[in-house]
Amino acid sequence: MTTFLRAASAALALAAATASAQPASTLKIASLDAMSGPMAGLGLNVLKSFQYSVKMANDEGWAGPTKFEIVAFDNKLSAQEALSLLNSIVAQDIRYVVQGASSSAVGVALLGAIEKHNSRNPGKEIVYLNYAAQAPVMTNAQCSFWHFRTDANSDMKIEAMTTHIAKQPGIRKVFLLNPNYAYGQEVSKAARDLLAKKRPDIEIVGDDFHPLGQVKDYSPYMAKIKRAGADTVITADFGADLSLIVRAARDSGLGVDFYTLNANNFGVPGAMGAAGEGRVKLVSAFSPNDPRLASRPLLGGFKRQVGEDFINGLGHNAILMLAQAIRETKSTDPATVAAKMEGMRFEGLNGPVEMRKSDHQAQQPIYVLSWEKVDGKTVVHDQENTGLGWKPVAMVDAKAAELATSCQMKRPAGG
Repeated sequence: MTTFLRAASAALALAAATASAQPASTLKIASLDAMSGPMAGLGLNVLKSFQYSVKMANDEGWAGPTKFEIVAFDNKLSAQEALSLLNSIVAQDIRYVVQGASSSAVGVALLGAIEKHNSRNPGKEIVYLNYAAQAPVMTNAQCSFWHFRTDANSDMKIEAMTTHIAKQPGIRKVFLLNPNYAYGQEVSKAARDLLAKKRPDIEIVGDDFHPLGQVKDYSPYMAKIKRAGADTVITADFGADLSLIVRAARDSGLGVDFYTLNANNFGVPGAMGAAGEGRVKLVSAFSPNDPRLASRPLLGGFKRQVGEDFINGLGHNAILMLAQAIRETKSTDPATVAAKMEGMRFEGLNGPVEMRKSDHQAQQPIYVLSWEKVDGKTVVHDQENTGLGWKPVAMVDAKAAELATSCQMKRPAGG
């Protein structure tokens, strides 16, 4: 039996052993993402995946006798709406929130509001589990004791991406295309800085920004990329925006490689189809074709039951982490659980993860994946019935992916 399976079996045995010693309870978790509008497909897919993950947690006793329930809140891709919904979450006495797919703009606003709420309402604190909002500021200048990110931040991903790009001699001219808010701007800056250090011969031939979720026709951007003579595009786009971008690239016959942070988002694989084969790369902390997942029922079971692909590996890891903290502390109190999750090591879907205590940023390997045909060996799971999936082509281990933090963590009294 592998170390991964031994650890999982031991965790389940411990859960069963402690179940009789703890009173049963149901813990509500607010899922606060965009479930209508241009990013609805992604948000609803994520919601279904969280529901599936907590059903597994409940059936297998991950948190001992504590059961989880997901309560959906539609933020409509709006930070203002998310803050309004936070009032409803508080009123319903829901003490845990998961968010990420509806952008870092929402995440940063939510982080600030939760920090303020918690400082004003001791004993009524809320824990924010961030599985996809990648803005580096969230675990640096604006870090919070109450916020935990199970995804890698965008600086970590661009570090891994540019390390890989530096080894590709055919890449000579790069075009940067990103959403026009903090996250996209940070990705652009990181890509510029790191490429200059690692491959100073690479020319940045364009650096464009566009409004989030508002552009319907990306063909003018594709024409600009073609005129610039780019051979590679780096983009932090996600959801419907990225679907439209890859569709416009396909329709315009743009023969460039795309290096992305979010090309596994709902709707994107179907949009690129065979046209993206070998040309689209994904840099991610979740690798769906990791051999450790091949014999596990999660991805296949979700697809059979829901009819969609399971892409929320980092959200699943958040539930694994939360459940372990609850099981080990025998408490659902947010302050107690948050203190336990600091520095915690747990078995994620792709192996060991450490929730770094200094900034609450998950430390784990980062993968470079290529969009390739299913072969039953390196690509077992396809996406969106395309017959293609994400083949691992490179990995940066957790230590190499680690970056310093500027976080000055303020902990509760006695924490």
